[in-house]
Amino acid sequence: MQWSQYFLPTLREEPKDAEAVSHKLMVRAGLIRRLGSGAYSYLPLGVRVLHKVMAIIRQEMARAGAQECLLPALQPLELWKATGRDRTLGDVLIRFKDRTGKDMVLGPTHEEVITSLVAEVTSHRQLPLILYQIQTKFRDEPRPRSGVIRSKEFLMKDAYSFDLDVEGLNRSYQRMFEAYQRLFERCGLMVMACEAETGAMGGDVSHEFMAESPSGEDLVVRCASCGYAANREAAKCHLSPVTCHLSPEQPKPLEEVKTPGKHTVEQVSQFLHVPPSALIKTMLYESDAGPVAVLIRGDHEVNEAKLTRALPTVGLKLAGAATIERLSGAPMGFTGPVKLSGVRLIVDHAVMAVVNGVTGANKAETHLLNVNPGRDFTPSQVADVRMVTAEDRCVRCGDALAFVRAIEVGHVFKLGTKYSQALGAFVQDAGGAKQPMIMGCYGIGVNRIVAAIVEQRHDANGILWPSAIAPFAVLISVLEAANDQARQAAQDAARRLEDAGHDVLVDDREQSPGSKLKDADLIGIPVQVVIGKVWQAQGCLEVVERATKARQQVAPETLVVAVEKLLDKR
Repeated sequence: MQWSQYFLPTLREEPKDAEAVSHKLMVRAGLIRRLGSGAYSYLPLGVRVLHKVMAIIRQEMARAGAQECLLPALQPLELWKATGRDRTLGDVLIRFKDRTGKDMVLGPTHEEVITSLVAEVTSHRQLPLILYQIQTKFRDEPRPRSGVIRSKEFLMKDAYSFDLDVEGLNRSYQRMFEAYQRLFERCGLMVMACEAETGAMGGDVSHEFMAESPSGEDLVVRCASCGYAANREAAKCHLSPVTCHLSPEQPKPLEEVKTPGKHTVEQVSQFLHVPPSALIKTMLYESDAGPVAVLIRGDHEVNEAKLTRALPTVGLKLAGAATIERLSGAPMGFTGPVKLSGVRLIVDHAVMAVVNGVTGANKAETHLLNVNPGRDFTPSQVADVRMVTAEDRCVRCGDALAFVRAIEVGHVFKLGTKYSQALGAFVQDAGGAKQPMIMGCYGIGVNRIVAAIVEQRHDANGILWPSAIAPFAVLISVLEAANDQARQAAQDAARRLEDAGHDVLVDDREQSPGSKLKDADLIGIPVQVVIGKVWQAQGCLEVVERATKARQQVAPETLVVAVEKLLDKR
């Protein structure tokens, strides 16, 4: 392929709207261009990388026994209503009416569609079954960011397993889990398998595959001692008693204190000269099952994913100012659990260890001192409903935890029977009884793999592609494109490499040598072959390893061997 004939526009300047390294480099290196918010065009160089990634995915899916299909992005809303996920996804679901007036959606995922399709299976003898696709998905993300890391339109590989029993699901889940580990390694991406929340997908077990990156929007909690890792939303907190600064004391009588204008944890803490850990925050939520008050320590945050899991309800959202005043009798910032009636009290474990704490008094400009759980209020439920903190210890081994930012590139779920029950995917077992198929779901963000690799593999000059997914294996730079002999040498070198099975891009553009070498580093092809002064003086080709910039001079007839040694390293 000749660069002069290839649509590969590179940029010297960073795009103004880009923050993530991958976004900057993918635009500058001519892989993508922004069309609108959350929508990107892939240029030929970017498409080649996507195809390399998808080829690896397809190989590993086949190795795991999965069969490829292709499902429609256009879906009837009635399928989503059958599972209740039309409400769960809310505004993220892109909805419209077709010309007949039928309610339709653009598929953000395909659990409903695949389940309705596999409902044709009626006998347990046809199981287990794993189907997958690579398809465009659509989500009306409220805050698209970081280029293709979070966009409104994206490519996903989603696989679905169907089994007769839990043992079968466990086997399918493990096969896909191992396939993910293999394919990420083959792509040259370093990932962590982390415990995760199931969220809108449902089910009770899930793991995320997270690629560490400063641009990641997820926080991963990790223990270096035992290997425990979890998304911060799913990270468990110790349930053993947590000491408070006043815990050696005996409970004291309740006392009201005026706190004019002090309605945040920081303000109340400073005004009363107590640490935030002595405060008990009362957060009011609205849900389909009625109002809920969540109690956490002042130095902690509510984990809404855990809270949702703890409550048998949907439609959970923070209460507004009017609702707070109606339920508590006080303006926002002065709510407390004492004599708070008609509200379900969900209390975090850490709160139960607080002695003589401080809460709102359900009265304007007033707080209560010496509030004690069990004596002054009775929880409806005690649960782990907070975010893990740096002060927490590993729930497995008790050692210190570290927090790292990461990009979610894959997610696997044990779904159970949520979708098969709702959509009639039943089979007859060996005894002739009908039962719902037990499902698993396994997703990979194809675009995200590309972006995450750029995040992990780059230097100050550009991208460092691993050879397995590099758009080209070798870039031949002809520094004097007007020199016919140099151009011929480039064609001969390209022919040798292509005959050996390697993808080659020849930079034959009539540009300055410096500009060509900068572009070579920017687009990140693993091996560069330079035809310049060394060739003119000695008839040798200069072979450069992009990642290390190590150089060697080789004769044309030994070029293939030299290049293949470098590619094997990558």
